[in-house]
Amino acid sequence: MEPSLLTRQIAKRPDKCTFQGRILFLTEDPELIRRQLAGEDLPWDTRNPQNNPKLRDDISTDEITPAHICFFFDETLGEFPYTGLKCGNETPIKRSDVKKGGFVAAVSGKRRGKGSSREQSPYAELCAGIKLVVAENIERIYKQNCQNLGVLTTTDFSVIDKIRGGEEIPLSKFTEGEDDITRQVIEYGGLFPFNVARMQNKVFLPPIKTAKRPMNISEKIFARHMLNEKNEPGVPFVTPGDSGFARTDLRFSHEYVTPMAAIFFEHFVGKDAKVNDPSSILFFRDHLTFLDEVLSEEKRKMGLLDLAVQLKLKQEDFAKKQGIRLHGELKDRKGSEGICHSVIAESYALPGQMNVGSDSHTPHVGAVGCVAFGIGTTDVFNSWITKDVRVKVPESVKVVVRGRRKPNVTAKDFILLLLSMDYIRSGNALAKVMEYSGESIEELSVDERATMTNMAAEIGGFTGIVAPDQKTVEFLVERRGMARVDAQKYIQGLSSDPDAEYAHVIEINAEEITPMVATPGDPGNGKFVRDLNTPVPVEIAYGGTCTAGKNADMDMYAQVLSDALKQGKRISESCKFYIQFGSQDTREYCIRKGYLDVFIKAGAIVLEPSCGACINAGPGVSTRADQIVISAQNRNFPGRSGPGQMYLASPYTVAASAVAGHIVEYEPQMELVNA
Repeated sequence: MEPSLLTRQIAKRPDKCTFQGRILFLTEDPELIRRQLAGEDLPWDTRNPQNNPKLRDDISTDEITPAHICFFFDETLGEFPYTGLKCGNETPIKRSDVKKGGFVAAVSGKRRGKGSSREQSPYAELCAGIKLVVAENIERIYKQNCQNLGVLTTTDFSVIDKIRGGEEIPLSKFTEGEDDITRQVIEYGGLFPFNVARMQNKVFLPPIKTAKRPMNISEKIFARHMLNEKNEPGVPFVTPGDSGFARTDLRFSHEYVTPMAAIFFEHFVGKDAKVNDPSSILFFRDHLTFLDEVLSEEKRKMGLLDLAVQLKLKQEDFAKKQGIRLHGELKDRKGSEGICHSVIAESYALPGQMNVGSDSHTPHVGAVGCVAFGIGTTDVFNSWITKDVRVKVPESVKVVVRGRRKPNVTAKDFILLLLSMDYIRSGNALAKVMEYSGESIEELSVDERATMTNMAAEIGGFTGIVAPDQKTVEFLVERRGMARVDAQKYIQGLSSDPDAEYAHVIEINAEEITPMVATPGDPGNGKFVRDLNTPVPVEIAYGGTCTAGKNADMDMYAQVLSDALKQGKRISESCKFYIQFGSQDTREYCIRKGYLDVFIKAGAIVLEPSCGACINAGPGVSTRADQIVISAQNRNFPGRSGPGQMYLASPYTVAASAVAGHIVEYEPQMELVNA
């Protein structure tokens, strides 16, 4: 612990709030946005909401701060909030519009802040003057990032009238329904001042005294890691709603987040301060290694390529100064050692652990039976001080996939079906653990399970997890070289009790599922490929990222392309097919299996590891609005991977579509034809 923090002066914020400024309503109508930016205050009827214009739902952090805006890691971000916001077919908000408009609050509809865990989004809003976010419901990581930064949030639209009437609003309005710790974080104006007060024993940490009860697997792991009254990890039992701090096993961040976290750490803690236990911290340079190949001239003129280099250099410098392991760029060729999630799963995560990372897809490693979840920048830098993170034990949703899947159906098809369900699309699964089980899940490899846990992020869940079993043991033995007896020990006791409680149970019959796609705009736009009304031609097919750059995904690309070659076919002349490894381990696997030859003979473009196209930072991105892309990545939010129209699908469907030149189901060992 840094000694200077023990004497730091810390004060709570006032118990009443006033908001002196305008309210920005993020509507679906771009003209209404432009009128507000020009100075007009929209009338708003809080008593008869049906009379109001339609607010934008599902505003992702990609729309609040597009990926390239996150190259900035200081108050310059305040010039850019909502510059990616899609209203109709327009993006009406331009640089500095919000900051110049004198707005103090921003209002939107359902699922505000979905997607990436980037804290640059609420930080950009804060730096532009936004002190309050109002929405029908708010995604967990985004909401926690707001709280950590001191931005207030509410789902109570009555505050609109109070702000416009110049009334004082009790701070308690924004702490209603929150647990004791979250309430105090809000009262202290953010996570860092709260943590300082915590170190000084000025805050109340409610002890966890849950009585004996049956627990599911995630609750058992939480119980192992929650701090008790002695500030040591481990309490007998937990129940959803228990709040406190959990001791982490691993903490990681990548070059999008590390520099901003490092600046916060040096500013708030001290230039010469040391992180707590650097051996359990990992850094990754995995997002921007191919950026120079796709960055437009316009963005180069903004200095974004230089800023991206500064992100890299700042991370390298902080890692060296602190003695932290950095999985960085390759020395002999372009690319990275691996995407953070891929490397953590292959080399670090263990059953029963609690891991946190600076990315919403941190749940990826729930496939090996650990609780892993994404956190924002402020959480990251605070964890460097304390080695723990603030958590509230979440409820769980049990997903049971029964029966046997068809040969051309994958974990990606399961998750796209789940995302299309009303229960999930309406936000009922927000901040809940997605526990996957059933015969079809047990039959999946650990790599395929990782697709399910990874995309708990698209559900808006807290995390995803699969109880570890003999498949997990085999994974640890084969991929880690672990002794079988040791691997077996790790999975002991890691299963849900038969009478464990769940907020909801979803049952799916795998035998009724055929290959899926998510149509452009949102991963929740799922439908069966065979239900597409007309053939959908594709110009770009992309197989890669953490979600689809694993060994099992490479097996699928290779199977489809091998079948095509046997039929005398290659990638369609009208389509470019990019295959990108998730890690160097996967690249070596492909070499051993002879897949590289198959990929190249079929006409695919093979890329070294990087997040790349998934975040608009590598080959495979679209360049025109009318361009159609089919991708095995996890998200297709507007503008995330270029201006084109992106369909999401499984590795099988992506590869088969690349050969056919239009979206098709893959039929194993059969002619590639439109479904």
